[in-house]
Amino acid sequence: MSQESTCCTVSRGTNNPSEIKKQNAKSGSTEGMIKLNGGSFLMGSAYKKGFPADGEGPVREITLDPFWIDPMAVTNRQFAEFISATGYKTEAETFGWSFVFHLFLPDGFPPTRSVPGAEWWRQVFDANWQHPEGPQSNIDQRENHPVVHVSWNDAVAYANWAGKRLPTEAEWEYAARGGKKQKKYPWGDSLMPTGKHQCNIWQGVFPTKNTTKDGFAGTCPVDQYRPNGYGLYNMSGNVWEWCSDWFHPSFHLNGLKNNPMGPPTGDAKVMKGGSYLCHKSYCNRYRVGARTHNTPDSSTGHMGFRLVCS
Repeated sequence: MSQESTCCTVSRGTNNPSEIKKQNAKSGSTEGMIKLNGGSFLMGSAYKKGFPADGEGPVREITLDPFWIDPMAVTNRQFAEFISATGYKTEAETFGWSFVFHLFLPDGFPPTRSVPGAEWWRQVFDANWQHPEGPQSNIDQRENHPVVHVSWNDAVAYANWAGKRLPTEAEWEYAARGGKKQKKYPWGDSLMPTGKHQCNIWQGVFPTKNTTKDGFAGTCPVDQYRPNGYGLYNMSGNVWEWCSDWFHPSFHLNGLKNNPMGPPTGDAKVMKGGSYLCHKSYCNRYRVGARTHNTPDSSTGHMGFRLVCS
């Protein structure tokens, strides 16, 4: 397990992507997707309370080609269709375990290994996308929630089947901003304008007390809350979303301005958007310009994805 684990990312500590094959692939239809015109925007953040090792800054002007994007994260219902069509086995199922947040385990749950420095993450055997909190749980009432316990490799396998792809970090951030210039969140600079919750994040004292004032202790439906200016839902909070780029804290300083991507190789993939576990006191990464990373084979109960088409 990674020694750099946080509420944001917790890793199996390996980085060897498994082979991804296209099986019974779809045609890549853009039905239901939103077309974004691309063009220039200001990417990155000058947020002074961020994490220097994340490499959020500097703010730089980036230009993108037009692309299509899913308005919502991939749901349990959609992922189940993929599994039914292909027989694919996720990496959490292959490894036999995944990471579960400690408060989601029932009283009397057998002791399991925790992560040093982030003891709220527990290694739970038989936790996977169908059993998000372990074998005693299910997704019967969560068909419209984002699928979780999916690794980057799993997300790519789904994308190949759907005839789409994961967004680059630049595409994801452009989409999340919803046409707003350098705002902290997809809707503006105030976390709760007019006193109303705009996203699914942690309230209370992390990691022991979640007041759930936004209505959710874990994931929420993918169409919860108001969409941003481009009609995209939950670009802050709910689940972290995988991007296609390899992560590097300073690769973007190479000056690439048009359709930039991360370095050609690396140990971890970029994730954006924050999750229901993010809190200002510990992981203030639900801001649009924030970023983090994890190894391609890692999975947790707060990581998902959405897709794009060129």
